[in-house]
Amino acid sequence: MESLVMERAAPDRQAVALKAFSRIADAWSLTLREAAALADMSDSTWKRAKKPDYAGDLTRDQMLRLGALVGLYKSLELYFSEPISRDWIKLANAGPEFDGRRPVDAMIAGGLPKILRVRTYVDALRGGV
Repeated sequence: MESLVMERAAPDRQAVALKAFSRIADAWSLTLREAAALADMSDSTWKRAKKPDYAGDLTRDQMLRLGALVGLYKSLELYFSEPISRDWIKLANAGPEFDGRRPVDAMIAGGLPKILRVRTYVDALRGGV
């Protein structure tokens, strides 16, 4: 029986995810280190990965992170107007997921589970919960 879950991202999906996250990192004014940490990469790997000809493979975890971050970006753009939608990720936050920390720091420290919770939190705010 064929597995329904792909172990590695197809090259075209990987390229799209990396391009999208690279643009989001620029929009959020993330440092190289912040962007790399959110993507679960070393600084040097992120430098290579954000280029269009990147030939490396992303893990399932990395693809899930990038997908969740794209969703978070879209939710922020829908919920807030600029500049808040672009700055929110770097503003200290008293919300239940952050304990006064910046969302970017909370997500870096908490990895994929925290990234998914932050995305869910923002989606819930946007949905009126």
